[in-house]
Amino acid sequence: MSMLSISEVSKYYGDFQALQSVSLEIEKRSIFGLLGPNGAGKTSLIRIINQITAPDSGFIELNGERLKPEHIAKIGYLPEERGLYPKMKVGEQLLYLARLKDLDKKTASKRINEWLDRFNIADWRNKNLEELSKGMAQKIQFVATVLHEPELLIFDEPFTGFDPINTNLIKSEIKRLRDQGSTIIFSTHRMESVEEICDHIALINKSQKILEGPLKQVKKQHASNTFSLELEGAYKAEKHSTFTVENHTSHHETSQLIVKLNGSDSNDILKEITSTYRVLSFQEQMPSLNDIFIQKVQGS
Repeated sequence: MSMLSISEVSKYYGDFQALQSVSLEIEKRSIFGLLGPNGAGKTSLIRIINQITAPDSGFIELNGERLKPEHIAKIGYLPEERGLYPKMKVGEQLLYLARLKDLDKKTASKRINEWLDRFNIADWRNKNLEELSKGMAQKIQFVATVLHEPELLIFDEPFTGFDPINTNLIKSEIKRLRDQGSTIIFSTHRMESVEEICDHIALINKSQKILEGPLKQVKKQHASNTFSLELEGAYKAEKHSTFTVENHTSHHETSQLIVKLNGSDSNDILKEITSTYRVLSFQEQMPSLNDIFIQKVQGS
């Protein structure tokens, strides 16, 4: 069952159409990558889910119910533009934000302690936010987003300001939250992060959805039937019936080949090549998500 169902949502700002009949199904306990270039309509959709604005047509359902104000407590939103209070102490700020999400003081205090310990920042509890580094403040914003344990989490560029170590920490926490039952919408321009943690993706461009599907399926659909082989010994250039050699190099006692399938099955490559050579490795060359992103956006 879908956690979030978006049906034919459109949104205008004056004469400008930000979203045009966008429909998405976001499954429970998944990490859903919401992708698109700047100005594509992603932020407009996120604002509608958060009920900051309303759609001009279409509707959204959360757990089978039309989206309504009471659902705000079930959503956690980490915006790209952060919004904490710089002159308020970290602990007081987290408690205040948790109480706004209807957490009682005892439960909120317990969870705050657990998260500050988890991120090894308990010593900063009584510091004003303006005293923290950008990365440290980002951690506090992340904690504020997840503290009330929402069913739906929306992270917009969550790795901004983080070094590689803390980026990996946040990635691990996002996956852990998914494994514990949260459904996550993850919006970013960092395609390598999407490939690492997302189960399902959708690509929006110029207000329209132009691609959607499970990540592995999307990559498979855009595969070019190109394979890399490592062979024992020197390769002698020759014609093949099942594949075309696009590039080959020899190093010492091995050869590397890049080949393209000629409309047959990938097993046919092995059948033909192993009649002459010993194959040391064989791997399909899958396109990166970054390549697919550029191809689809430029093509649309």
